[in-house]
Amino acid sequence: MDPHIRSVAGSRADSEAWLRAVSTGFLHPPDAMAETMELRLAKQDFARAIGAFDGDRCVATFRSFDQELTLPGGTVTSANAVSGVTVTATHRRRGLLSRMMAHDLAAAKERGHAAATLVAAEYGIYGRFGFGPAAGFTQWRVLKSRAGLDPRWSLPEGEGTLAFVDGAEVRKLGPELHDRFRKGQAGAIHRPPLFWERATGEVRLDPGPWQEPFHALYRDADGVPQGLVTFTTDDRWEAGLPEVTAAVSSLFATTPAAEAALWRFLLAIDWVAAVDSGRAPTDSLLTLLLPDPRAASVKEYGDFLWLRPLDVPKLLGERGYAAAGRLVLDVKDPAGLAQGRFLLDASPDGATAAPTAEAADLTLDAGVLARLSLGDESAVRLVAGGLVDEETPGAAARADLLFRTSRRPWCPDIF
Repeated sequence: MDPHIRSVAGSRADSEAWLRAVSTGFLHPPDAMAETMELRLAKQDFARAIGAFDGDRCVATFRSFDQELTLPGGTVTSANAVSGVTVTATHRRRGLLSRMMAHDLAAAKERGHAAATLVAAEYGIYGRFGFGPAAGFTQWRVLKSRAGLDPRWSLPEGEGTLAFVDGAEVRKLGPELHDRFRKGQAGAIHRPPLFWERATGEVRLDPGPWQEPFHALYRDADGVPQGLVTFTTDDRWEAGLPEVTAAVSSLFATTPAAEAALWRFLLAIDWVAAVDSGRAPTDSLLTLLLPDPRAASVKEYGDFLWLRPLDVPKLLGERGYAAAGRLVLDVKDPAGLAQGRFLLDASPDGATAAPTAEAADLTLDAGVLARLSLGDESAVRLVAGGLVDEETPGAAARADLLFRTSRRPWCPDIF
């Protein structure tokens, strides 16, 4: 018999089986969940968690939850965040993911979400469900000896302060600071209370030893928190000299001055020979601060936040635009969720997107619209690559004037 798909909310046995299946699906050791099971059952939101059950055994998992996503221009829209997606190796190729995804996306559209989001572990899976990469990242390793910066640097007097803070202070100040940051960063998402508990070690859901991170807070000249970095260090020595790497797990700032101060701080710490940026924005100020930008080598460059349009008028009508213009988009979507032809009428003062019978300027799939929606991709480039059909000459260039943003979208957080 085919596995039965059902909600696991309200059933301890099903929730435990679901958590074990997630662990198995991600190839974690069979006992990885044992020591944190009770805490996960208490902290995990199972309201929209579903599983495929073969008898009493959960063999596929899927979860979604409400998420706040920042669009270009600073508008925050509602998204349906997808997470915990696994299919056990013994039950692949049976359509379990397709069934769970179709159910969840239809419900998300009914709830009025503009889009669905996820972080794709594998590139080839989610395109067939209408998702497309909408924001990426770059991870650099900066060699301090090559950077050309003054190792004796400290923040100039009168420009603010830098101070180490503990986890309790981060839990107190971090949420409000992050809210100001993410509402100005396209692609950023809100951080629930559990994020701060895990980031500071108050709640430990991951097996194995906990490494207490360092937290450094930047305040401006008026004493207002404007940036926060969290990082860990190793204990590497060579030939009797420290060769420590500072590995960033989170760095965000509300102002360029705050971002610059945090990067300069990391590169001026005694004993630190290299800085690993973590998943930083691709247009980070980091390399611009280095007299020798070649000191920053790219460790990884890739996609991160994937988006699936659900309500095209809402998704396009709520975001901001730096230029004025009209564009008719013919969106193809086999699932029917974002299917239609839409007239976008945009200006810096606002925008509307509505169904239309006018002739199309551009024809594209829902997943390709996702690439354009946050401003990270060029319509001209997508036409050249065969992913968009330009029905009206010059329409792709017009789309770039509307959709492209001065700073690239970025999502710092996995979910």
